[in-house]
Amino acid sequence: MVCGGFACSKNCLCALNLLYTLVSLLLIGIAAWGIGFGLISSLRVVGVVIAVGIFLFLIALVGLIGAVKHHQVLLFFYMIILLLVFIVQFSVSCACLALNQEQQGQLLEVGWNNTASARNDIQRNLNCCGFRSVNPNDTCLAILGVWLTYRYRNQKDPRANPSAFL
Repeated sequence: MVCGGFACSKNCLCALNLLYTLVSLLLIGIAAWGIGFGLISSLRVVGVVIAVGIFLFLIALVGLIGAVKHHQVLLFFYMIILLLVFIVQFSVSCACLALNQEQQGQLLEVGWNNTASARNDIQRNLNCCGFRSVNPNDTCLAILGVWLTYRYRNQKDPRANPSAFL
């Protein structure tokens, strides 16, 4: 029996949809984990990631049921939805490749200036202040972290040997 027959195609399609299911559950889980541990405070970002995860889960479920039952209508809609997702992904990829480096910088700066919660998350997680330069009127915890680290590094450990250097 040659791979490419009915059973092989069915098994490959089932395996692909199980992979899609795992990826969708991973997306939902990581978004929930990020919000639960306070790594992400932007509800829009988390909402979009969870929505994409749910959408992918539903599509994978339609594909899995269609493959297991060899349901022609479900397989047709599954094929159409995958084609539409491919077209959207291809269009977004082409649009991203069409931007030069200056346009990318402008787009990032507009996003930086319009989102306060995401800005604070980025500054906290990447340990930076500001987009291009430090704004003295803006609160930033990264300078405090650098100062505390510098101070701690140069302090003598009270439990250490007193004759040791630093």
